[in-house]
Amino acid sequence: MSKIRSTFNGAASNYDDNAFLQSEIANRLAEKLKVISIKPQTIIDLGSGTGLLSNKTAEIFPNANLICVDFAQQSLLKNSQNLKVCANAYELPFASNSVDFIVSNLMMQWCPDLKALFNECFRVLKPEGLILFTTFGPDTLKELKRSWSAVDSSAHVNDFIDMHDIGDQMLQSGFQSPIMEMENITLTYENVLDLMHDLKSIGAQNVGSRSKALTGKTKFKKMIEMYESYRSDGKLPATYEVIYGHAWKNENKLGAISLEN
Repeated sequence: MSKIRSTFNGAASNYDDNAFLQSEIANRLAEKLKVISIKPQTIIDLGSGTGLLSNKTAEIFPNANLICVDFAQQSLLKNSQNLKVCANAYELPFASNSVDFIVSNLMMQWCPDLKALFNECFRVLKPEGLILFTTFGPDTLKELKRSWSAVDSSAHVNDFIDMHDIGDQMLQSGFQSPIMEMENITLTYENVLDLMHDLKSIGAQNVGSRSKALTGKTKFKKMIEMYESYRSDGKLPATYEVIYGHAWKNENKLGAISLEN
């Protein structure tokens, strides 16, 4: 986790300039926030980063007490919201049954222990509290992953968890009837180096199980050649599988909300 924190701290200064996808997904999640018929007093933006979702949440729920939580101190410094807490998502510094609503945009994919994460979210939520989040699914960056797999067996791209497994873990943590949805968003690039630059700029290059050995120039060149097979209409695609999920701490009289666009 310390390596992930260091990576995002290093990317904080230029994060917003390169976070087109993150900003777009924050916009889509904000639209879903607008249809939720609750009036939360306390909201946590978990993994708030520089505030892409925080600012929108504050506008939608102006009377709520919004707390921005992130473990990357430099990211929080870029967040314009007033109340910010630097903390680990596995050990939230909040009392049990104290939070009405948890929102989270593209943070959970960096948490390898979903059991600990959802247990902690369940703990701090009040009865009938709600969690709403986005994360990435296993088809994310599939073109890059397949291009690297033709070169060697090392993990050059992060592995992401299937939405059904996420839903199962939420049930095990006590959440009621989690609703999971998915959509694919494809970005296009002139070349692979532009994609790699974007990933590095937002701290999203592989920071997990990648081999410590430096990738040789020959392997890198071969990966680029393999990626060229995906070129269409003069552009290279980069697919992101975006997962939307929500669940109540207890069965709520409002029932499940629709997250359809």
